[in-house]
Amino acid sequence: MGNDGTSGRHGIARSSLLTRRRLAPNPGPMTLDGTNSYLIGAPGAASIVVVDPGPVDDGHLAALAGAGPVELVLITHHHPDHTAASERFARLTGARVRAVDPAFCVNGEPLQGGEEIRAAGTRIRVIATPGHTADSVCFHLPDDGPNGSVITGDTILGRGTSVIVHPDGALGPYLRSLSTLRALGPATVLPAHGPSLPDLAAICEAYLAHRRERLDQVRRSLVDLGPDATVEQVTDRVYAEADAAVRSAAEASVRAQLAYLAGSSQPGPGGTR
Repeated sequence: MGNDGTSGRHGIARSSLLTRRRLAPNPGPMTLDGTNSYLIGAPGAASIVVVDPGPVDDGHLAALAGAGPVELVLITHHHPDHTAASERFARLTGARVRAVDPAFCVNGEPLQGGEEIRAAGTRIRVIATPGHTADSVCFHLPDDGPNGSVITGDTILGRGTSVIVHPDGALGPYLRSLSTLRALGPATVLPAHGPSLPDLAAICEAYLAHRRERLDQVRRSLVDLGPDATVEQVTDRVYAEADAAVRSAAEASVRAQLAYLAGSSQPGPGGTR
């Protein structure tokens, strides 16, 4: 990679003022073009931070390690396309790996929502964003250009919408996470899958509208099918257009929606909610 930020021989390309990106060679129905690994570093910094080293692929890991001394590895969530290579990459670089779940840390402390990490010449703020999974976090780079940027993992994708992986993930926390991210304003979105997006607040609003629409569709399906409708029956109606390759993801989303609706219909401390 050259200083002008163009893609170099290792397939690493500039994605923002403070980040570069390399696409892992793992395309598929759930990973889109593949999983984006990010490299964070201020101009002139002596080291880099790598976010989500990705799957075990020697060429991919060698390219990330060769991009500069790796000071730290950060994990957005535990899914294998983000973490399978963590231990090998830690051995390759000597860097600590930090994640919310201690099981995915290597010689590093678990991440805490709200903490600020100073590394690679810049500030990295950890934002707890449970929903896609219980351990999902995003990384806010407030100094990355005029509006900052956010590495969103699978909480927000560059194309399409994220899956709520019930029961690990849950819709209620996911909606709250979208509201948290929306409050960061028009930051650049740096997703784990798909291209970058220019306005975090706008995409969060679109995601929230999409979730409201899906919930309305599930409610209507339950009216038509009855309260004993199965996940499969609701999925047939709400996700009729879904490709067979992502059917399991659609059913996971329906389970999350049904759990959310069941919970929101129960009496809360102050009455119904």
